[in-house]
Amino acid sequence: MGYDFDLDDVAFLRSQEGAGAVAELSRLPLTASSRLADVAAARKLVGARFAAAALETAVLRRKAGSKLDDAGGWLFTADALQQATASEVARHRAARLAGRDVHDVTCSIGADLHETAKVAARCVGSDLDPVRLEMARHNLGGAAAIVRADALRPVTTGTAVVADPARRDDAGRRRWNPADLVPPLDELLAVYAGRDLVVKCAPGLDFEQVPQEAEAEVVSLAGQVREAALWLGGLAGGVRRRASVLSTGETFTDAESDDCPVLEVGQWIVDPDGAVVRAGLVRHYAARHGLAQLDRRIAYLTGDTPSPGIRAFRVIDHGHYNEKALRALLRRHDVGRLEILVRGLDVDPDALRRRLKLKGAQEATAVLTRIGDSPTMVLTRAERV
Repeated sequence: MGYDFDLDDVAFLRSQEGAGAVAELSRLPLTASSRLADVAAARKLVGARFAAAALETAVLRRKAGSKLDDAGGWLFTADALQQATASEVARHRAARLAGRDVHDVTCSIGADLHETAKVAARCVGSDLDPVRLEMARHNLGGAAAIVRADALRPVTTGTAVVADPARRDDAGRRRWNPADLVPPLDELLAVYAGRDLVVKCAPGLDFEQVPQEAEAEVVSLAGQVREAALWLGGLAGGVRRRASVLSTGETFTDAESDDCPVLEVGQWIVDPDGAVVRAGLVRHYAARHGLAQLDRRIAYLTGDTPSPGIRAFRVIDHGHYNEKALRALLRRHDVGRLEILVRGLDVDPDALRRRLKLKGAQEATAVLTRIGDSPTMVLTRAERV
């Protein structure tokens, strides 16, 4: 739990004195070991009443640098920053809202609106939390109208609606059940039925619970799946599932061909991006890049030429998997440093690595999987292609 900001804190932080204090505190180490000294410096600079707010803001701005662009002067709460959409992901979503009047009904501190306002005709942001609303006004600098409103009680008409329900409970655990979101997904869909709507959801969303008319998009950034988004009404793209891989700029949909063969291990193993796997578009990915599946039930792909711009695995050797056979294979290839990737087998990579007691001069990646009913090991070398 971070510091619990109030409206007086926000007013101070937006003042010239508050802005100067945060800038001064941002020069401190702001580490766990310097905490006592940092607190003392903050109290000396602004007094006890606003020391915690100023110091927390300096800490959060430093954290925000790896997630949000141009947020050096922003105000945050710890929870709001944790839940905020990364700028690159927000820009990707905003591109589909370009030229529209947009209402973000769960705007929080304005991270999504900041990107949407650059391309939309007009923007409105609303939320129930008065502190976050004041922070959003500061962060957006007039780029959007900010009002206090319940997401389940519409206050605009004719707008494209953006909703980002809270997906963590009070203990910080992720909520995977759409009924547990705040507000719940089914209530959002009912309230905005017939409207152009996009709802940001957790990547673990069960697509069986997605309305038939919706497009479910899974988005990844820098190799990590960041979110699923449901697009409805005029915002849906005429497909049921979409995977957007921002690191390569590729998009895959279920409208594309999924015609790919099942073949034995080739020269390369390809582990498709998590967005592709989560969206159930592995075969579509394989068909586009001329790859084959090792097994219809497993996401690993193989071929003689990997898809460009990814980390792929050049095959060194392969065979039937058991620990004794793997240990012998690693000795034969002098492997002392080993990455272990597993799909389709009940293997704990960390526990297995400890049991192997590796010795050797070479580095490799072991891909452990099931082909048909046969446990299989593929020894590879990871390369960026």
